[in-house]
Amino acid sequence: MSSTVTPEVFEGDDELAALVAGIERTTKLIAAAQAEQSRYLAGVGQLAQRLTASSPQNVRDHDMLLRSYAAEIGGVLRVSDRTVQARIGRARVVAEDYPATLEAWEAGRVGPGHVTVITDLGAGLPPEARARFEETALVECEATTPGRARQALQLLAEKAMPESMGTRHRRAREARAVRLLPLPDGMSEMVSILPTVVAAGSLDRITEMARTIIDHREASKRELKALRKEWVDGLGQEIPGMPDEVRERREELELIASDTRTLDQIRADILGQLLVSGVPDGDPTAAGDGPGILGGIRGRVQVVVAATTLLGADDDAADLVGKSPVDPETAREMAGSPANEWERVLTHPVTGAVVAVDTYRRPKPMDRLLKARDRTCRFPGCIMPAIRCDCDHTDDHHHGGETSTCNQAHLCRRHHSLKHHTRWEVRQLHGGILEWTSPLGRVYTDTPPPPTVMVSFRPSDDTPAPF
Repeated sequence: MSSTVTPEVFEGDDELAALVAGIERTTKLIAAAQAEQSRYLAGVGQLAQRLTASSPQNVRDHDMLLRSYAAEIGGVLRVSDRTVQARIGRARVVAEDYPATLEAWEAGRVGPGHVTVITDLGAGLPPEARARFEETALVECEATTPGRARQALQLLAEKAMPESMGTRHRRAREARAVRLLPLPDGMSEMVSILPTVVAAGSLDRITEMARTIIDHREASKRELKALRKEWVDGLGQEIPGMPDEVRERREELELIASDTRTLDQIRADILGQLLVSGVPDGDPTAAGDGPGILGGIRGRVQVVVAATTLLGADDDAADLVGKSPVDPETAREMAGSPANEWERVLTHPVTGAVVAVDTYRRPKPMDRLLKARDRTCRFPGCIMPAIRCDCDHTDDHHHGGETSTCNQAHLCRRHHSLKHHTRWEVRQLHGGILEWTSPLGRVYTDTPPPPTVMVSFRPSDDTPAPF
């Protein structure tokens, strides 16, 4: 959502406003043109089907005619006929199964990314469930980005599936595997097919390990700079009298500081070391013969599951925040493990808003409440999970902002920096709603997403309704 206010004028704002307005206008024109082209492509597929419907060899004749049509269009567009044929198939899905989505696309209310989300998530739905799913999906897509819309709609699509998540997951687990794909220059790509919770937790663990190494590297650089300032002259020569232990420490720090690996490179190295030897090799946080902190790092995942599912009263999917639905059996196993820490999230029975969080283990109720409320970074459109974000004071603490749930929200590092170092402004309204104002005065409202695992209440047949 956006509106316009009159902001303080800065140099370049008028030019930027005109450019942004032009981008907004042309984006709608492009969306309308893309939707119109999609209608034409769908029409080509429908024409081929209609002309071959009465053929004795319908399937073969239809395929040959469609190939011919695709080759014709490919010559015009200068793309391969295979690409065109795939586009025709996708266009028919949108035009025939999701007509309201196509109309919204033509009107510029949604973009191609939103269309892909709707068609992808609705692919497995029975025909009778598509219209209702599409109606809800369009409301969500018109209000947010494709990434956030996908998160919000995944469990809705799951509930409309003819088979439960548990049944389909048990079947899909049979395909778990590890494969090695050779690449040029002595490299290979290792692909593992795992349950989502296991894969997400594994990636989180090696990411935390890699970030620990990077943090240690930066700290070593600062220590090395201070040491050089004290014991090295302007020509780079040691000052006489440098103790042996200082020299040894300098050499150690120089070795750590010489590491230029990126986050991805470190993650790849750690994964290989863990699989080959069972421990990260050369833990820079280790001291002498003592172990470092890398081995103690464990993967974290944020899962929301209804109590009714945990109790076995239903077989609904749980929600792995920022990723995808999780089968109920995995959620129950995680909840039953004494090694895992779980938090009870209490939600409003009508709005679904988080109202309280309880736990038996960690004495940080505010932190838990905010993570449960926000779920992701609270900059409009961002889907970085809250467990990977900073908890920021909306009104800065050093300017008198209080440390309370009404003045804190999660922001990823990118948007945390944007808030503090640019002219973007934010204020927190009632219920954790954030109102962001851009440098041009456009206002974007970000509402805390309700848990995608919803619990509804209804009276039993012999109990009168309380209202």
